[in-house]
Amino acid sequence: MVGLLNQVTIIFTRRGLNIETLSVSPSAIAGIHKFTITTLSDQEMIEKVVKQIDKRVGIVKSYYHTDKDLIHQEIALYKLSTQKLLSLGSIEDIIRRYNARILDMTDVWTVLEKTGHHDDTQALFEELKEKIGVLQFIRSGRVSITKSNVERLSDMLAAIEEKINNNTKCSERTT
Repeated sequence: MVGLLNQVTIIFTRRGLNIETLSVSPSAIAGIHKFTITTLSDQEMIEKVVKQIDKRVGIVKSYYHTDKDLIHQEIALYKLSTQKLLSLGSIEDIIRRYNARILDMTDVWTVLEKTGHHDDTQALFEELKEKIGVLQFIRSGRVSITKSNVERLSDMLAAIEEKINNNTKCSERTT
């Protein structure tokens, strides 16, 4: 739905909440997209935000989770000078220590990738910046998945579908 992201972000803005990260992707359910929004807030405020988001047309259901309820990661890309990188001598040590990998390398630049929590990707950034300089740096928003066995949205949609099917069967009998 066009404009849905704007409607959702306005809810945060009106409450004075900063969106720390934002990630949108298709879900396991065809036609349903997930917005993963990270913000710092207390429980009372976030409960109000979730209720307001639920009222928007185009929103199937919104939930909030704390870090302890989730498995989450970010991806970071670092573009470095290949010459400076090679002059370090022990780039393998940094790559192994941070569990990073080389994505692309030319005579001029090298791109490293690091997946992990914010603190992990930031620590690598700080070390690279200090030792050789970073030409470009970008970090994704948080992607996460709940630790629960099933996705609550899947259960909710299944119940709605069953209710619709039951109502359709009742309608067919009465005609």
